[in-house]
Amino acid sequence: MTLLTEQIENLRADTPACANLIHFNNAGASLMPDAVHDAVTRHLELERDIGGYEAAASATGVLDGFYASFADLLCVQPSEIAFVENATRAWDMAFYALPLAAGDRVITHAAEYASNYLAFLHLSKRLGIQIDVAPSDEYGQIDVSALPALVKPTTKVINLVHVPTQGGLVNPAEAVGQFARDYGLLFFLDACQSVGQLDVNVAKIGCHVLSGTGRKFLRGPRGTGFLYVSNEIVEQLDPPFIDMRAATWRQVNSYEIAPGARRFENWESYVAGRVGLATAVDYAQKIGLPAIEGRVTALASYLRNQLSEVDGITIRDLGKKKCGIVTFESARETAVALAGRLRRNGVNISVTNRQSAQLDFSGRGINELARASVHYFNTESEVDRFCSLVAD
Repeated sequence: MTLLTEQIENLRADTPACANLIHFNNAGASLMPDAVHDAVTRHLELERDIGGYEAAASATGVLDGFYASFADLLCVQPSEIAFVENATRAWDMAFYALPLAAGDRVITHAAEYASNYLAFLHLSKRLGIQIDVAPSDEYGQIDVSALPALVKPTTKVINLVHVPTQGGLVNPAEAVGQFARDYGLLFFLDACQSVGQLDVNVAKIGCHVLSGTGRKFLRGPRGTGFLYVSNEIVEQLDPPFIDMRAATWRQVNSYEIAPGARRFENWESYVAGRVGLATAVDYAQKIGLPAIEGRVTALASYLRNQLSEVDGITIRDLGKKKCGIVTFESARETAVALAGRLRRNGVNISVTNRQSAQLDFSGRGINELARASVHYFNTESEVDRFCSLVAD
């Protein structure tokens, strides 16, 4: 399934900023389509006009539908979905809920994101857990064949970043899911950069926990995130903190944890953001995730090919399978200088640095890279203009 030229033009018309700039920073925060922007502003206006609690009560149908929309997107059950304010907090809520103890081991990989690895270090210092870093194969992705040798009697969890913040690599999540099942390990998948640009099917992947954000490839508002926790394991997880959303105060000295993934939610949340994120999911579903993945992957491939023809540019993406994130460096200027120059010319990109990817960049001797991340509403002519500016 592919997106037709007319469809892309309509999608761009839904995204007014396309008329004024080239947005290649979708891995940072994408542009909200009109439908999402309007849903958020309508709710904020309703809060202004009738009150916050009253506005939330009037949006009950949309807020309840949030869980069904995400369940359909990920091929899971609505009870396995929670709204959390961002991807890191979603991941933290599940990870810190694990009953880990001194000597327990966690397997990770060089694609690991800074916030996740900081949590490993935090619990290593606090509890004495051990961290094992899986090797990469010749493509730079996690070497699934090497994983069995890392498993010890005290190995409890494997965490995988599906798509790292620092490159276009797509890790083989389904193969890792099979490994986790074979060895009886809990499988956490950080899908912050993959949901919305790839067709992510939890039923096929087999992860127990998946976390993500609204602001990136789903094109939702900032301050929104989501968490999937399998009903298979949710009763084993004790949330690191609870409130009157996550639990019910039954008697003076007793409480009852909420069923399913909603035990990881907070009572107070960004209601307009939840409305906007539910709208963003429905918007993506109408386009179709297979079509989105095909368009994004093809456009990123075109970008890599065109950039590789520019003198002094080196593409630094790893992976046998690649996605819509393209990282590169210039022999003529720093990534920060390049990003600033492009911004002055109406082009948005970002810079990814070693502080976000110590395991990967330290091993490859990289300090920073320019990161251009395309989406389905971008065009080949924008890529050509971008490469011309980079070469200037």
